[in-house]
Amino acid sequence: MHVRAVAALTTALLGAVALLFPTSDARAGDVGAAPLVVAHRGASAYAPENTLPAVDAAALLGVSWVENDVQRTKDGELVVIHDDSLRRTTDAEQVFPGRAPWKVKDFTAAEIARLDAGSWFGPAYAGTRVPTLEQYLRRVGLHRQNLLLEIKSPELYPGIERQTLKVLGNEGWLDHRHLAGRLVVQSFSAGSLRIVHDLKPGVRTALLGKPAVSDLPVYAAFTDGINPSYASISAGYVSAVHALAGPHGSPLSVFTWTVDDVNTARRAAGYGVDGVITDKPDLVRAALQAP
Repeated sequence: MHVRAVAALTTALLGAVALLFPTSDARAGDVGAAPLVVAHRGASAYAPENTLPAVDAAALLGVSWVENDVQRTKDGELVVIHDDSLRRTTDAEQVFPGRAPWKVKDFTAAEIARLDAGSWFGPAYAGTRVPTLEQYLRRVGLHRQNLLLEIKSPELYPGIERQTLKVLGNEGWLDHRHLAGRLVVQSFSAGSLRIVHDLKPGVRTALLGKPAVSDLPVYAAFTDGINPSYASISAGYVSAVHALAGPHGSPLSVFTWTVDDVNTARRAAGYGVDGVITDKPDLVRAALQAP
């Protein structure tokens, strides 16, 4: 299906999706609750990652949480893309053959807007663009979804935390309703999360990775969750995380990644995680009977 058709169909089905799959908030340490399912870079098994069609695909599947990655262009625009290079998921190498290694930070927003970010995934998505953060937030908002936003490689983009918060605020994502359960900012950088917390204490944050149990109290001062790889966790580790309260007074949550098969999803759920981040949210949700 062409990307425009996907978007149109998604809009038409939005009301039905919202009724069938109401928004659910994260429930850290809630015994017996099925983990939340988060569509990794959108429903990235079914549409090009970190694009608007991937958000639409997640909405069509009735998935209420999506995850994305934010980086910055040469002229200061925030865009949604995972790699710090444009090479893998766009045609930058063909459009700008003399610009190796095609780093996001070396291209202007206008140059990136020219790139095809869908053909690599399949011909049906030819012409799909790298979205700006504003465009992405508006599409997520259209579907009444929730957002797990990753500040990617903040060491490459000084000040990106303040800028990201400004865009979130301008787009209405820092009001009470969103802060209460519709937005989490995550990063592999503890320093970046500390900046987010200091600038906007109401924003819930999560540290990507698996810090030592002995270090968890330090992170609990400014993070609300620990988001490790599924291969690195155990029931004991999840319990240790849940035993601590974050800056908003709730037990620290655990969202694990990237889980794309039934057995791994069930094993992660058995450890007591609060969320599962997956490229295949429909498969994982069915396996876990999760929201």
